[in-house]
Amino acid sequence: MATATYKLLGIVSPTDTNNANLYTVGSGVTGGCVVSTIAIANTIGSAYTYRIFIRDAGASAAQSNAIAYDVAIAASDTVALTLGITLEPTDIITVRSSQANALNFFAFGSEIVN
Repeated sequence: MATATYKLLGIVSPTDTNNANLYTVGSGVTGGCVVSTIAIANTIGSAYTYRIFIRDAGASAAQSNAIAYDVAIAASDTVALTLGITLEPTDIITVRSSQANALNFFAFGSEIVN
């Protein structure tokens, strides 16, 4: 019987403007994962942009697997994206900020083990 564990899947606060992994589905998550919400918090007093990539089996981050690309987030604002993304083991959520030390990314959802 499958068991779902609801949890905070990952937190990352990029310290530069390069890609950073928010969450990787581990091999022990045999039933996959459902990411219900990704939240982005801008902790600085200026607007910036962000990117979110869903990397199937660890593929490279590219425009073709972006679910958000150079989306603006206002100064001191928080955005919650309720998406219901389904992932399999080795899939990765990668994020990017246009400014170092400005945005915090959170992934919430459930891991399923058969």
